[in-house]
Amino acid sequence: MARRIDPERLKRFLRTEAAAYLDRPDVTSVGIGYRIKDGKPTKELCIQFTVGRKRSPEALESDGTPPLPSSMTVDGVSVPTDVIERRYRPSWRVVAAVAEIEKDRRKQRLDPMLPGCSVSHPSLTAGTLGCLVADARDGSLCMLSNWHVLQGPDGRPGDRVVQPGPFDDNATDGNGAGILVRSHRGLAGDCAIARLDGRTADPAIIDLDTGVEKIGVPELGDRVVKSGRTTGVTRGVVTRIEVTTKLDYGDGTGEQKIGGFEIGIDAKAAPEDGEISKDGDSGAAWLACDRNGKPEPVMLGLHFAGEVDGDPEEHALACYAHAVFKKLEIRPLAGAEIERARSGGAGFDPGFLKTRVDRPKAGRSLSRDVLKVEGGTVVDHTHFSLAMSRKRRLALWVAWNIDGGRLVSVSRKGIRFALDPDVPEDAQVGDELYADNRLDRGHLARRRDLCWGSRAEAERANRDSFLFTNIAPQHQGFNQNGMGGLWGGLEDAIFADVEVEDLRVSVLAGPVFRDDDPVYREVAIPRAFWKIIAFVDREKGGLVAKGFVLTQDDLLDRIEALGLEPFKVYQVPLGEIETRTGLVFGALNDADERAPAGRRPERAGGGITLVESLADVTRSA
Repeated sequence: MARRIDPERLKRFLRTEAAAYLDRPDVTSVGIGYRIKDGKPTKELCIQFTVGRKRSPEALESDGTPPLPSSMTVDGVSVPTDVIERRYRPSWRVVAAVAEIEKDRRKQRLDPMLPGCSVSHPSLTAGTLGCLVADARDGSLCMLSNWHVLQGPDGRPGDRVVQPGPFDDNATDGNGAGILVRSHRGLAGDCAIARLDGRTADPAIIDLDTGVEKIGVPELGDRVVKSGRTTGVTRGVVTRIEVTTKLDYGDGTGEQKIGGFEIGIDAKAAPEDGEISKDGDSGAAWLACDRNGKPEPVMLGLHFAGEVDGDPEEHALACYAHAVFKKLEIRPLAGAEIERARSGGAGFDPGFLKTRVDRPKAGRSLSRDVLKVEGGTVVDHTHFSLAMSRKRRLALWVAWNIDGGRLVSVSRKGIRFALDPDVPEDAQVGDELYADNRLDRGHLARRRDLCWGSRAEAERANRDSFLFTNIAPQHQGFNQNGMGGLWGGLEDAIFADVEVEDLRVSVLAGPVFRDDDPVYREVAIPRAFWKIIAFVDREKGGLVAKGFVLTQDDLLDRIEALGLEPFKVYQVPLGEIETRTGLVFGALNDADERAPAGRRPERAGGGITLVESLADVTRSA
């Protein structure tokens, strides 16, 4: 009996050995498929080459081009090859040359945005929003499409992305939809993500009525479906896998090798015009279908190219979804993230200001104390995010954005403090600590800071602010000596006396945990709190960060507290907060106006000053 080749070994061989044939100018791609005989696929597995134009052996010999091998040996087994005439191009290049395209909803501004609609970098034309995903690094909500849709040769991370694309609506100033985060163009695929910014989105793909919940790996013969900006819903069959294709993007970088798989027409559901994809479909998500042809919430690929006009057969190319998700460090949306995308309340936005302000990170000594929750360690709520301490059952930090130009006045009447549904009950301190005593429930992220945006958005933020994960116990002496007003007014002082760019501020805050914190009802009560306010100063033209500590310690003379001293507010270097908390603020230190020697001049008292009034907050460092 003839030996059968192990499919996985064949895939590895293709990546390492057969892909070398792409260096030949006549080969456009190489992959695994079923051998074609008399124009129809057989059940014989083969290594399949595509060429721009098939030529006779005599023509190849005349210009010194060796013929492609008729078979290749893989682990001692002879595997036949096949040569097909086929050329590809990115599915975006000639969009702008189309005279008129009927303006359906895919090409209009959508609020909420839906995968399957038009999206693009402002310098390009139009592609497709494939699906919504979560950034595995920080949990932010993002849209997924191609490199050549969201970035292109002139784009850079941090650029705006618009919906719809400029070809469908040239009023790009009012169509901002996201901020480009990361991209890749290579063997892992042609892919990019942009963080949602100022727009809502629903994960349900247009006319497929499902989002992406899982990632799968396609096999030969799998039936798939996609929803693209130009051709809408079309169906296909996986005809080749482990395909590496040469594409010229026309940007002066030469031919690029892109990995993925090939899709042909599904004879049982052939499109009326014979086209499963056209220009503008780039970025669409190819989903798996069940036995009845119904779309499943399993993404197999990301569409990035189609055949050149005039080719005899219709085919499309897609990047492997699993390779794209790994390369871009993204994951499918989970749980409450879907509702946050629909509502626009996607937690703290690191890109809220013109300069990125990242969430705090736990240093080595603190890393084991960070509570793990669904999807990672960060819990997102409307306009704020947080991470919890396993040991203390309180927030390690809370980060929030304030849009001073869109604040909404909403009442707190009738809203009760509640346990956070995204955190296990036994991992958070609830009302049992505060019942029948004078211990204060202190908001870490101020309620009114969070109430901005649409009325519904502000009301949701108002309710979210009363979750116990945003609450920390405070000594009654805190408010009694007037520090509550000073501490809570720090953000107001910035808005009142500083030319804040776009009236936008990002704030980080939390308790300072110490081993000697007093214990009450089995909960250690923090005796100090920290806060960092970051904003772009219009006059200075750059990011400014101000760090503060509220404590009973005497920071100027470094006298340890006895528990009886009044609370005081100090402005301190961010490094002081890092030392006291075990958190790391990274690049935000570079914007610290109290940074120590090496970044900014050393000041008396190590850059620490007592804040006695709100006027001290905006006084020059």
